[in-house]
Amino acid sequence: MVTTKILIGYAFYVPIALFLTFYVSRTLFKNSKIYMLDIFKGREEIASATNKLFETGFYLLNLGFALMILKINLYTNDYQNLIEALSYKIGGFSIYLGGMLFVNLFFFFRGKRKASQTKIPSPTPFSPTFKA
Repeated sequence: MVTTKILIGYAFYVPIALFLTFYVSRTLFKNSKIYMLDIFKGREEIASATNKLFETGFYLLNLGFALMILKINLYTNDYQNLIEALSYKIGGFSIYLGGMLFVNLFFFFRGKRKASQTKIPSPTPFSPTFKA
């Protein structure tokens, strides 16, 4: 029965898509904290908060896309068609995740470059951070 095979496909696709999303996100945002600290000149609170916001957006975009493309169309009642449909769906989602990973890396490197170009003004006798 085609409906049973579609449910089997969903049972494989959803956990794999979730695992890939969480694995890529964990890897990206665990390693991006150092870039955020550099961008925000060592201010850990704002670096962690910004990193968490990026992570939340990453999850929302990728899980939303994974669920949006959930539909599996089977044209024949055999397992070969199911496996081919799953490989196409998981492969496409993996390519999308890779693209999102590089987009995030682009933003991290861009932020790092902008932060290194921005000069912090030195305190003047009239500024609140001046220490005599």
